[in-house]
Amino acid sequence: MQITIDHLIKNYGRTRAVDDVSFSFSSGEIVGFVGPNGAGKSTTMRIIATLDEPTEGDVFLDNVSVVQEPEKAHRLIGYVPDALPAHRDISVHEYLDFFARAYGIAASARKKVVESIEEFTNLMGIREKHVNALSKGMKNRVSVARALVHDPAVLIMDEPAAGLDPRARIELRELLKVLSGQGKAILISSHILTELAEICTSAVIIERGRVLRSGNLSNILSADAPQRAVRIRTLDEVEPLYKHLLTLPNVEAVKLVDRGVQVEIMGGEEACWELLAHLVRNGQRVVEFHPLRVGLEEVFMNVTRGEVQ
Repeated sequence: MQITIDHLIKNYGRTRAVDDVSFSFSSGEIVGFVGPNGAGKSTTMRIIATLDEPTEGDVFLDNVSVVQEPEKAHRLIGYVPDALPAHRDISVHEYLDFFARAYGIAASARKKVVESIEEFTNLMGIREKHVNALSKGMKNRVSVARALVHDPAVLIMDEPAAGLDPRARIELRELLKVLSGQGKAILISSHILTELAEICTSAVIIERGRVLRSGNLSNILSADAPQRAVRIRTLDEVEPLYKHLLTLPNVEAVKLVDRGVQVEIMGGEEACWELLAHLVRNGQRVVEFHPLRVGLEEVFMNVTRGEVQ
């Protein structure tokens, strides 16, 4: 399935929360939706999930318009909000069963569907507990289970890792990988950028309602790196290598690090290859030549200014 966000605009009075946002992703992708607080992420996600209407623009799930056919689109989407609404006197199992009924799952299949979702999301041990008595991590897991009850093709997840302990975050990350492997398209927002970069295939960076970067994660990281950091280690003395590197063109900086050097090179992979070839030609016995990847946090800090509408 192809999900296309097409020139979305959302105004609240004189405030433009979403300003001509366009990007796309497809089945099997995990897309990180990144931006400072107030950037328009939640508003965009609510529009995609049919919970809000755009002032202009549309979202298409293949050929299904979220604006024109919200009921049809709603059945294709699972939405995980940033916080599970408070529910009193209802157990986890009753909560999931209620949503299975709401989605029209027949009684003959409902019990099996709910139990399979509880097992998949590791909720069997707490299925009789009241939802409002659960920890943040458990509520998050219930929210994900609810979003999966009708087996949607698309998952929209708004800050699902917020407030989770390390074990719960790891479990969530592994669950997302499994869901992606099943062919679900996943759009997830998070402020934990290092963890997001580990699982995402693509990313969208947004600020003040506008898309600043979007596309394949590797392309975004390389495009925003005019220079590359490379770690080099040889079998020879490090001091001569250090001094030699300082004389080379396209080398911006060199520093000694743990029995080797780290060098900043202007350019991309070809510049790295040229440097390695030069060192080998000059008799350096290179045993480690490791380009250090630019992180999503660094790109985020480079392209955003921390502004809100």
